[in-house]
Amino acid sequence: PAAGCEFAAAATTPEGVCRTHGRLGARRAGTGDNRRMSSAAVDSRYEQLAERLPASLDALAGPVSGTVELPLHLAWSGLRAFDLDRPRLRMGLYRIVLTEGMREDLIRYLDPGLLVEQWPVLRTLVGPAVRSVWESAFGELATAAQA
Repeated sequence: PAAGCEFAAAATTPEGVCRTHGRLGARRAGTGDNRRMSSAAVDSRYEQLAERLPASLDALAGPVSGTVELPLHLAWSGLRAFDLDRPRLRMGLYRIVLTEGMREDLIRYLDPGLLVEQWPVLRTLVGPAVRSVWESAFGELATAAQA
């Protein structure tokens, strides 16, 4: 199965991408093959992430305070309720949504102001593909990363 995915190898593409979650493992998942993935598979991951992005950060309409409970398709293991008034929990929610969320999830759970404010630290908690795709698409995140 793809890294972090509980589904069988049959549920992955030949590149090792989970057909259900769209996640890509660091190695060729489900094949017993420990060789690194091809550059085509990595490019595919970047394309999948880019397709999920909102048109602009202004499209994000997530809450800025209170408790948010993530659905099982985002947080299937461990903590599901996050108090946005607690910075560490808020950072955890943003990491999960950025990594696992589809466009609708990004719009529903992320706030543009909080995302930009947290980005200098948050970018270190997500993988290089997520970081690169978001910073390439939204200059304000690239600028925040330099701050």
